[in-house]
Amino acid sequence: MIELLQSGAYLVNGTEIIPEGPEAAAAIKSKTGKEVTKESAAQNTMAYGILKSHNTSDNMDKLKIRFDKLTSHDITFVGIIQTARASGLSKFPMPYVLTNCHNSLCAVGGTINEDDHMFGLTCAKKYGGVYVPPHQAVIHQFAREMLAGGGKMILGSDSHTRYGALGTMAMGEGGPELVKQLLNQTYDINMPGVVAVYLKGAPVKGVGPQDVALAIIGAVFKNGFVKNKVMEFVGPGVASLSADFRIGIDVMTTETTCLSSIWKTDDEIKEFYEIHGRGEEYAELNPGEVAYYDGVIEVDLSKVRPMIAMPFHPSNTYTIEELNANLMDILDETEKRALVSLDGAVEYSLKDKVRNGKFMVDQGIIAGCAGGGFENICAAADILKGQYIGSDGFTLSVYPASMPVYMELVKNGCCATLMETGAIMKTAFCGPCFGAGDTPANNAFSIRHSTRNFPNREGSKLQNGQISSVALMDARSIAATAANKGVLTPATDFDGEIGKYKYHFDSNIYANRVFDSKGVADPETEIQFGPNIKDWPAMGALPENMVLRVVSEIHDPVTTTDELIPSGETSSYRSNPLGLAEFALSRKDPEYVGRAKDIQRAEKARMNGENPCEVHEDVKPVMEAVKKTFADASKENTGFGSTIFAVKPGDGSAREQAASCQKVLGGWANIANEYATKRYRSNLINWGMLPFLIKEGELPFKNLDYLFIPGIKKAVEDKTEVIKAYVVDKENGSLTEFEMKLGELTDEERQIILKGCLINYNRVD
Repeated sequence: MIELLQSGAYLVNGTEIIPEGPEAAAAIKSKTGKEVTKESAAQNTMAYGILKSHNTSDNMDKLKIRFDKLTSHDITFVGIIQTARASGLSKFPMPYVLTNCHNSLCAVGGTINEDDHMFGLTCAKKYGGVYVPPHQAVIHQFAREMLAGGGKMILGSDSHTRYGALGTMAMGEGGPELVKQLLNQTYDINMPGVVAVYLKGAPVKGVGPQDVALAIIGAVFKNGFVKNKVMEFVGPGVASLSADFRIGIDVMTTETTCLSSIWKTDDEIKEFYEIHGRGEEYAELNPGEVAYYDGVIEVDLSKVRPMIAMPFHPSNTYTIEELNANLMDILDETEKRALVSLDGAVEYSLKDKVRNGKFMVDQGIIAGCAGGGFENICAAADILKGQYIGSDGFTLSVYPASMPVYMELVKNGCCATLMETGAIMKTAFCGPCFGAGDTPANNAFSIRHSTRNFPNREGSKLQNGQISSVALMDARSIAATAANKGVLTPATDFDGEIGKYKYHFDSNIYANRVFDSKGVADPETEIQFGPNIKDWPAMGALPENMVLRVVSEIHDPVTTTDELIPSGETSSYRSNPLGLAEFALSRKDPEYVGRAKDIQRAEKARMNGENPCEVHEDVKPVMEAVKKTFADASKENTGFGSTIFAVKPGDGSAREQAASCQKVLGGWANIANEYATKRYRSNLINWGMLPFLIKEGELPFKNLDYLFIPGIKKAVEDKTEVIKAYVVDKENGSLTEFEMKLGELTDEERQIILKGCLINYNRVD
């Protein structure tokens, strides 16, 4: 099904893989008649060509990218625009689309969600953007339909910003990276590695895009095979896939921790653009005659079978057949993993879902940027036609990804087919993907064609003793399970026909409802603020020395951004930095907020010219211990703040609030063995936080310890590789030395940290 080639390899004529090695040059020459170097072949990938055309530097090893378009949703655009406004924003310098697909339900927190929407509409008018009202489209479907273009690049403030199947290299990053683009700055990265995803064969009936995606994720996530690299989809198997099928695989590449994705394009993609009235945006993309890749993922599509990603990560994958054949063993293994993910806070059991030897699920969801596509829902309707989901506890909800998709499902009858079964049709909304819609009952098990299944991602609250869980599956197998009244069933068991439906896109839906400034700003428009929309609090510059208190210690193998700042109803507060910060780590470490605020009192006192030693009882003995060795340390040159330790933080969402909430509570750093994603590390840096690294297995401090980092400002300025720090024993007045690193930082990133955050770096007084 999936094979990984660990070494580099050459792709010849788009069809043949030749592994790197002493015989590669001769093999290539025999097939092409040419001598090719590794360096020149590396420039023949589609990714290299697109990055080169968007790079504003003279160095292809150190890229400075300007994107063609930007997109954000209503959890992120308020903070982005507020940050850019503080830095002198007068006009959006490129097309910027503000969708409203996350805080769409105006049922939690009073007016605050709709206040954010009105903020977005008035900003689109004032600065020359595009505003997509709630329930019209999820962010990524609108981008596919209206923004993507062959050879273009799009930056979005959502981690699943992936439009590679349409020939568009797209990246999901935290809000500050979009702020940089709005301020005519650049996205700075080293030239990424490129890994070929070589597809061959064709999927069997009943296998959908989520099945292929989960198979790939299961093969590459844990070993970091594509981490921070570009996945380039090539090979003869691409031609066997429809545009919708490719899109469904592509959107899930985020869960591999790759940087971005790109696919070869053909008439199937050309037709997609033509259907959407944008035929001029199509560009044929192919790798060069000989292209070099840093690795290869070979996928035999004909061998992929319906998959399931068990809680609590998209990489916990099995075939559904394998799960059903080894049910009790796999459920036992999943329960053991849950002990780590849930910290043993609640009882968690899956074995009680087994009845008469069958695994029973409680809920099915087909939704969002991954599941809500036209073909997925049509296939589900065909599988369920003439069946019914029953009148017991099992429920099924279907969310088309956009109103144009919904309208076509109404016209072709698939909507009626699904409704007849007892399924509920709902509007375009991302809620089920992050815990703001269809939260199951306590201890319930939900199968979803959506993007993630992290703990509490479905909306349950661990801190309130609640737990339910999600497994990821394809819409086809969800429908087969629904037809079987909740008995877990692969769609390959379905012996009927799954039709091929023609899609017709009705552009009038958007023409009649979406506000498009056509890039013309109206400076006279007054921005509409709600009472929950707050400015960022003042943040100071990096001091010469630093006292940090460790206020949380997390030893999970991976810490997600959902655990750093929960999703769900807390998203309603994302326009209020201090209000949202109250939820930071609330599901992982409920003591975090109080501890962070406690040490922040000392820094606030220092910034006000007061003596921190008189405000915080711990600071005096800590500073007395420090002064024994560092006599020059004083309240004038030594800052106080908090840090957390996590083994590998930052998997999952691009949300900048995972970092900014720590910052507004006085956080100055994270300490980790490694960072799960580039985007989380970038979020830390853009909020002026130090992304420290320590060696795996070495933890010289423990939770609630005080750390002293002398000369940290100079170390950042001088690009010091190894930074000396000290654990402070305030009881006996001693210091114990240890070492940390910051990893590679660009000159701009160093300046952002020195200034205290991106806002300070760009501030216009």
